[in-house]
Amino acid sequence: MTRFDETVLELIGIEKAFGATRALRGVNFSLRKGEIHALAGENGAGKSTLMKIIDGIHQPDAGEIRVHGKATQIADPLAAQKMGIGLVHQEIALCPDVSVAENISMPMLNASKRWFVNFREIRRIARDAIKPLADIDPDARLHELSISNQQLVEIAKALTLNCDILIFDEPTAALTESETQALFRIMQQLKAEGISIIYISHRMAEIFEQCDRITVLRDGQYVCTENIADTSPDAIVGKMVGRELGELYPPKLSTLPESGEVLLDVQNYSDDRRFNDVSFRVHRGEIFGIAGLIGAGRSEVVKAICGLHKRTSGELTFLGRPAEIRNYQDSVALGIVYLSEDRKENGVFLDLPIAGNIAALDLEQVSNYGFINRRLEREQATELAQRLNLKYGRLEHPVSSLSGGNQQKVAIAKMLSVKPRLVIMDEPTRGIDVGAKSEIHRLTRELASQGVGVIVISSELPEIVGLCDRVMVMCEGRNNGIVSGDAINEDRLIRLASGMGQNIENSPAETTTQFRVQPAT
Repeated sequence: MTRFDETVLELIGIEKAFGATRALRGVNFSLRKGEIHALAGENGAGKSTLMKIIDGIHQPDAGEIRVHGKATQIADPLAAQKMGIGLVHQEIALCPDVSVAENISMPMLNASKRWFVNFREIRRIARDAIKPLADIDPDARLHELSISNQQLVEIAKALTLNCDILIFDEPTAALTESETQALFRIMQQLKAEGISIIYISHRMAEIFEQCDRITVLRDGQYVCTENIADTSPDAIVGKMVGRELGELYPPKLSTLPESGEVLLDVQNYSDDRRFNDVSFRVHRGEIFGIAGLIGAGRSEVVKAICGLHKRTSGELTFLGRPAEIRNYQDSVALGIVYLSEDRKENGVFLDLPIAGNIAALDLEQVSNYGFINRRLEREQATELAQRLNLKYGRLEHPVSSLSGGNQQKVAIAKMLSVKPRLVIMDEPTRGIDVGAKSEIHRLTRELASQGVGVIVISSELPEIVGLCDRVMVMCEGRNNGIVSGDAINEDRLIRLASGMGQNIENSPAETTTQFRVQPAT
């Protein structure tokens, strides 16, 4: 029997329901030794639920699990680890207040019966595990790290478990390109050693570059399993959504709004650390993109506008009037709302009901005489849930019962509940499937067409190129130029983001229609 003929994991007729919501309905899946097997589907298709069943977090209501040919019950994550199964969660599941080394060695420490911890040894283990991925100090506290570095720690922890089945759930969603390539090298090395990998991603390019087979789920049901060599991204997307997807990006503005009403005017914003002298304007009805490499100061600038990050200097004008925003409450009162890039920590309240989350920004809208009116709360939530095509069981269910993509829709609904004038979206489609991306892009353009100003920060250049009317590119904490029209292309944005485009806007060639680059305002 060759490596690829040996089945190491098989799931047959798996069923799982959460209340009235049937998350999985008769799902089949098999994993061969030494293969990278992609699992694809829209948010809410059941991918993460299936993986949590394999990891022992959830128990199936019906069906059979076979590990190395033997029918078994996986009681909990510790039992899964003992069977050689490791899961890298989409949502970071680490302890923020302890060191990187302690997080990476947590499974080993939990299993150990020693009275004392050998910190020198766990630092060595952590250093060896993290070194192939990034230069991260094992003694650093986890909460001091960026989201991308926290994700790398999560991956490093899984690599120390000596598993023969590894599950990666959206592992690259928060990673830079260099970090992603480092992970891919490790995956291919593990594959060569006979380790089997289940890979969940919405990025078709990654799947078709790294994986051997792909299984598609739709609405909790098994659709198909294909060899990567025998299919195409378009064919897989069609099977994922079960319908014609149409254009991923809605049409842009036919004319740019430079001469239109200025909604937001930011002048010389600085915090003297992450960004300096940043100036730009956002007009009513446009989608204004902010691009740049991770660490360029994109999120920090918009957080400073919203009162979520301190600034040391700069002036802000909103709707033609000087505005002093001291905190986020001031921002919401003005009509400026912010969608966090980290929905788990700052986007939603996971343990609260869906309806309560949507109403959370302004409880007065759903209150009478200081008491919450549940009827008004439900009506507001129902209207916004329908607008965003939210998939849920009941509005009383906690947000934690939803898929990651539907949690993101709840976070967006919470922003829209206050009828904002300016919406700032930080990585709005990170970890979202192609169908949900299209819906969010449509909603974004719909907001702009109603006169709302929209700022979009995204690390996905195709999204910036396809969605935005104008784009400010940041480099090392500064505005390195604002592009519009035909100049919004990946090559131009990369050059400006990397510093290669400094002063390019002054060359005669940049005044042509093909490459329109506006100097920083």
